[in-house]
Amino acid sequence: QNPIEQEGTYPLPEAQLDRFMFSLKVEYPSRREEVEIVKRNTSAYKPKVEPVLSGQEVLALQELVRRVPVSEDLVEYAVELATSTRPGSDRLEEFEEFMNKYVSWGAGPRASYYLILAAKARAILHGRYSVSKEDIQEVAPPVLRHRIVATFRAEADGVDADAIVQNVLTSVHG
Repeated sequence: QNPIEQEGTYPLPEAQLDRFMFSLKVEYPSRREEVEIVKRNTSAYKPKVEPVLSGQEVLALQELVRRVPVSEDLVEYAVELATSTRPGSDRLEEFEEFMNKYVSWGAGPRASYYLILAAKARAILHGRYSVSKEDIQEVAPPVLRHRIVATFRAEADGVDADAIVQNVLTSVHG
């Protein structure tokens, strides 16, 4: 979803947003990067597009990620993070007031397993074959941000989904 160009498009319902593993924030390019973009798009430059991976290689990498071991404690931690985004959750003792004030709908079960899959992929990308708590914490914002529906009060107070995720990360101890 492009937050700027929405004319003629409709926001996706929460149930459809939930099917996406990540919601990434893409910043503007640096000045140097933008100069390169302009050069490439205004010259006779024709990029040669070649496959990086075959379909079979993509499937093999997906299987590799699924085989990365993760401890029961870290699975519990991921589930605790996801369920703690839900208002009224019994796990929210220390920050229940914040969550009930600012969250109208939290992350569903897909968030829990996407946290684990993303953490497994991150571990591999960092040269490890086991998941750490840090892996889960690092993938939490892009996995959770689009699964949280903030209240009107949150919007009025300038509290966005990323602030809510940060609150969850600092409040949940795994």
